[in-house]
Amino acid sequence: MFEDARVSWRHATIAFDGRGWTLEDHGSTNGTFVAGQRLQRVELGPGSAVHLGNATDGPLLNLSGAVAAVTTPQAPAQQPYTADATGPAWAQKPPQAPHQQAPHQQAQPQQPLDHQANWQQPQPHQQSRPQPHVQPQHHQGAAPQQAAPRIPQQQGPTAAAAAPPVYGDRSPTTFHQFSLGRVMRIGRALENDLVVSDLQVSRNHAEFHATPDGRMEIRDLGSHNGTYVNGQPIPKGGSQLLGPADIVGVGHSTFRIVGDRLEEFVDTGEVSFSARHLTVTVDGGKQILKDVSFGVPEKSLIAVIGPSGSGKSTLLKALTGYRPADQGEVLYDNRNLYKQFAELRQRIGLVPQDDILHKELTVKKALKYAAKLRFPADTTAAEREARIDEVLRELKLDIHKEKKVTSLSGGQRKRVSVALELLTKPSLIFLDEPTSGLDPGMDRDVMQLLRGLADDGRTVLVVTHSVAELAICDKLLVMAPGGSVAYFGPPEEALNFFGYDTWADVFSAFENYRDYDWSGRWKGSQHYQMYAAEIDAVAPQSVQMPPMQAMRPPKPQGWMSQFTTLVRRYTSVIVSDKGFLALMVVLPAVLGAVSLLIHPDKGLLPNPAHPATGRIVPNGTATTVLLILAVGACFAGAANSVRELIKERVIYERERATGLSRSAYLMSKVFVLGMITVFQGLLVGVIGFSSREIPAEGLILGKLTLLELSLPIMALGFTSMMFGLIISSLVKTAEKTMPLLVMFAIIQVVFTGCLFALSGTAGVNQFSYLMPSRWAVGAAGTTLDFNKVSPPEDGAGTDPLWEHTAGAWSMDMAALIALGVVCGFFVARFLRRHEPEVMRK
Repeated sequence: MFEDARVSWRHATIAFDGRGWTLEDHGSTNGTFVAGQRLQRVELGPGSAVHLGNATDGPLLNLSGAVAAVTTPQAPAQQPYTADATGPAWAQKPPQAPHQQAPHQQAQPQQPLDHQANWQQPQPHQQSRPQPHVQPQHHQGAAPQQAAPRIPQQQGPTAAAAAPPVYGDRSPTTFHQFSLGRVMRIGRALENDLVVSDLQVSRNHAEFHATPDGRMEIRDLGSHNGTYVNGQPIPKGGSQLLGPADIVGVGHSTFRIVGDRLEEFVDTGEVSFSARHLTVTVDGGKQILKDVSFGVPEKSLIAVIGPSGSGKSTLLKALTGYRPADQGEVLYDNRNLYKQFAELRQRIGLVPQDDILHKELTVKKALKYAAKLRFPADTTAAEREARIDEVLRELKLDIHKEKKVTSLSGGQRKRVSVALELLTKPSLIFLDEPTSGLDPGMDRDVMQLLRGLADDGRTVLVVTHSVAELAICDKLLVMAPGGSVAYFGPPEEALNFFGYDTWADVFSAFENYRDYDWSGRWKGSQHYQMYAAEIDAVAPQSVQMPPMQAMRPPKPQGWMSQFTTLVRRYTSVIVSDKGFLALMVVLPAVLGAVSLLIHPDKGLLPNPAHPATGRIVPNGTATTVLLILAVGACFAGAANSVRELIKERVIYERERATGLSRSAYLMSKVFVLGMITVFQGLLVGVIGFSSREIPAEGLILGKLTLLELSLPIMALGFTSMMFGLIISSLVKTAEKTMPLLVMFAIIQVVFTGCLFALSGTAGVNQFSYLMPSRWAVGAAGTTLDFNKVSPPEDGAGTDPLWEHTAGAWSMDMAALIALGVVCGFFVARFLRRHEPEVMRK
């Protein structure tokens, strides 16, 4: 394995043809060279010198004759165990040593020079044959090969004083020479001086300028995903002077100026990842994550297991930046994730336990909308289409692309969720319980999928309860109750480490000995010395975050573009749901028709005065009809929205982390649901009022009395829909929405003013001003002159909300709309709770 970006994933193969050894290039990007000439096939002999990736300074292979011996790993004998009242007996003994493996695996007749880690274990009893001894020579830009995982070194407080390594000890991917006074433009378009083939990069992204005093500056050209200096975004369209230690980030590429040349490092997946002393403390001082440290090499598959209450979900949030640890740090290839989240979030994929998909859409359409939101606005439809097709082929989903997500099996749906994350080519992928609820066959398929993702050049970390397929992982992290590490190392050595035969026994031991110091035992083991001691030796530190405004990542799309895409996607979801479309029309029609059963022969006008007493007789039909219509509008409006945010919460959380605008998301819901609710309110009003006698002329719209009476019902439905969004943003599960919906509708019935007089009732009347039904009935009551339709009892004053004036109607409608606006403000604040903490203001 060569840690040099110029060496392809599968660069060449050394093969023995029975007479000698040959090296065959596999169509590598940068080529294989002998004596300065690029060759496809090379015959090897003693003293052969082969350069990979570059004819002069690429990694050099020198060949000499040697025989590689095979060492068969010997499994240590199983240690017997017993248990007593204080703890497992084996816990008092020194932990067993890990398996001893040969430093180099026996070469096969064909041994690929892969730029990827081989996860398979050596096979015993293999036949020995003479092997060529290929010794990489390290000079100039070539990076040394290491047998053990490379652990990023701690950046000290003086790290900025010298030029830090961009990707650990790797050499640059390529160099670009500066010309005196020349401007070097970076972008995706071919006319740029430096073309970056990355859909995360804008067509004209940024440019380097030389200042009159000889210094260099970087200028952002209005890029969509931002230009970063040392992990922090510079203002859109702004510029920043660069020092010798400054690193510029553009998409998956980073740049550093060294003398008169520009060094480019391309993140192609070769990233190490480590956590150091992560500690999370909740209210009350309780630690739910205790001093967790581990490190993983590039292109690895790591599984995290543990019993309930061991902090797996908290660890995942800490590792992804969703909820940064209170103490400690997460390093993405030697870069602090918390401090550089705005840039690094583009290189991290997260697949939550629940599918981040709209199941009513087809696979292709779901990915289409995701790509539209995540890629820059100047990305063409053809570019997005090509990337989607590429991901579908990689995950073998191309045959299912026209199927609805809801028609797929559980394993296939999980593949689509992974495909959504792969659109932006992340180097590090986290998955939370991807096999939850799947049968053993699908469990195996999903884990093999993750194995393939790691082998293709990504680091994959999966939190799981399933232990059936742990053997295909490179490393296993076992969390103990209380949030501490009980084991980290090869999965095949884990059971032997704990001294049990099955994982069920291990988990039972965790439950039976909850007070046992599992972390202390782990830190006293040889496994700890081999796999974690180097990382753990670094002293913990408090997380000092940069100003939170700087942590807010740029949005890949403008507000209006996001809003339009979200509206189109939401409309597609609704149109795909035939049942909802039918209910959208049937529900208001039924509610309006019910009001026709109330004395259908009576109108809504005030009754004439009684001939004997001269008093107006109340028209009970008018108040009853208006009560039914108002309650129907309240129920229909709130029912439309009460589940909309909770059912998409996981989708919103993930899209928010990728740059989704909170206000654009909320306004897309308000717009689409508002149109539906207003239509329903119009239908309710027209059915309820059109067949009855109403005033010939209204207060505001003149002859359009029917519309004037329907407008308060429409506005009431809209405001009730906003109340439904508040409920949906507050609850933790969708099941809790129905009781709250019923309670909301009942409260509206009480405070309409139709059941009893509210005006003049201290406290109750003032509280009723918070209810949208109070103002809607008031607005309709002004048109119908409710102070005469339902005159107050003796001694009671008239209701000012029912005054038969244009001013009263306008005030009632303004208050009703204002309630909806206030609800929108609270929904936006409540949505903020479901965003990555590192992004909050």
